[in-house]
Amino acid sequence: MDSKIYTKLSIMMFLQLFVWGAWFVTLGSYLSKIGFSGSEIGTAYLTNNIGAIIAPLFVGLVADRYFAAEKVMAVLHIIGGVVLYYISDLTTTSAIITGLLIYNACYMPTIALSNAVSFYQMDRPDEQFPKIRVWGTLGWIVAGLLITFVLATKIENVEATSIPMKMAAIASLILGLYSLSLPTTPPQNKDKKITVGDALGFETFALLKDKSFAIFALCSLLISIPLAFYYAFANLFLNELGMQGVVAKMSLGQVSEVAFMVLMPFFFRRLGVKWMLFVGMFAWVVRYALFATGDMDSLSWMIYAGIILHGVCYDFFFVTGQVYVDKKADKKIRSSAQGFISLLTYGVGLAIGSSLSGRVVDAFSHDGIRDWSSIWMTPAVIAGVVALLFLLTFKENSDKENSEKPA
Repeated sequence: MDSKIYTKLSIMMFLQLFVWGAWFVTLGSYLSKIGFSGSEIGTAYLTNNIGAIIAPLFVGLVADRYFAAEKVMAVLHIIGGVVLYYISDLTTTSAIITGLLIYNACYMPTIALSNAVSFYQMDRPDEQFPKIRVWGTLGWIVAGLLITFVLATKIENVEATSIPMKMAAIASLILGLYSLSLPTTPPQNKDKKITVGDALGFETFALLKDKSFAIFALCSLLISIPLAFYYAFANLFLNELGMQGVVAKMSLGQVSEVAFMVLMPFFFRRLGVKWMLFVGMFAWVVRYALFATGDMDSLSWMIYAGIILHGVCYDFFFVTGQVYVDKKADKKIRSSAQGFISLLTYGVGLAIGSSLSGRVVDAFSHDGIRDWSSIWMTPAVIAGVVALLFLLTFKENSDKENSEKPA
């Protein structure tokens, strides 16, 4: 892969996650400001999870068979940008949620498409893809910094406005046009018959006969339920707690994600798959307990520690999980297996969590005052139960597990 293609793909990945990070983090605070209840905020985030369920169907049944990936990306980002900008001026609950559903149905397939465009240009994806993917994390970080250090200086309480959505919409339009300049990525399954089951990764069901993989799949789904609490309500919580420059400070989580990604080979050699996965799950327990206990006075370190733990929470479970699936699945169904786990986590698990989180927030809200300590202890307990279930039931042959550790 020459430097010109590397630069093009890096810019693509930067914009891809810049768009997501620009609106996703602040949405809860904005919706709360215009009168959404906790359940309605949860439903708004649920549209993102529905998009994650739709994505493999669209990519597998349409994009991979009939059209070049970069052209599909262009169309989806342009349509998505227009829809998101339109949503930013709406105020009614049903209209915003419907609009977000349409937008996420456009955006979520572009994640797989951007990966497909990248992988098609690589001859050594294990080495080259992380160098491209890190630009996506940087894009998410920059979106947060831009909101905090540029927009916030001109617009009071910008995180509780629709301005971040407008910024994301404009970036989406730019990325849509930019996608037309990307290297051509022809449809990968043009002459292959693909079923709905294939697109959703159902051929992975054969792997579920393996007890270890079945437990991993189940725990992946279950641990994603408490995760949704953070994505939907962390920004609102930190704003109500009195933190200044919330979006920028939340991006410390993405900084730690990059740091722990670099350190993962070191931890793999010493911990192995099982303990890496367990530490990733248990980190969510610690994170939520810190949020439930901390404040912005003498215990402010707890809040910052909870944010920075994102690197452990995400890398140790999700990235390790991807490595585990890659080693466990036969080459013929490897992509299908990854898609199936993504469906369980980003689709089904987070969908359940988004719905549940809103109901929990409403249950612990009285006269407009939210009992955040009780709210955060709920996902902490759920994550703790799942982590314990995993620790007690997941068993992997030590010799095989050792062979799965990356060098």
